[in-house]
Amino acid sequence: MAKILIVDDQPCVRELLSKELLSEAYSIVSAGDGESVMGHVRFSRPDLVLLDLYLDEADGFGVFQEIKRQEPDLPVIIFTAYDSYRNDPRLFQADGYVIKSMMLDELKEKIGDALKGAQAREAVAKVEPRCARFCGTYGV
Repeated sequence: MAKILIVDDQPCVRELLSKELLSEAYSIVSAGDGESVMGHVRFSRPDLVLLDLYLDEADGFGVFQEIKRQEPDLPVIIFTAYDSYRNDPRLFQADGYVIKSMMLDELKEKIGDALKGAQAREAVAKVEPRCARFCGTYGV
């Protein structure tokens, strides 16, 4: 079961997303502020982060960049009310950008895609060392 960290300063949004994603058989952890995010990332070890860009007391862009600096392979989907940052270069490493809506189908699709991509990268990382040993052994 994949674990998702929901980061949003609005409790009602965290609750809605938690209920909806629990019904999809995901495990949920949530944070209401930017300061606690890295602690959650380190200790909860989520498989994916849903991140709002506008957080009380924190800059969502800075939180995003810190996540990617410390955990570059951790998928992060930006879930925000603002469409204006979709092509912002500060978010080029984002695994998705979804505008907040009561219709969560697009979000669920992006989550599924990001988790599949992360699993594929993980599988390749496990195979590459074996390939290197094989190639080194046989001079390939």
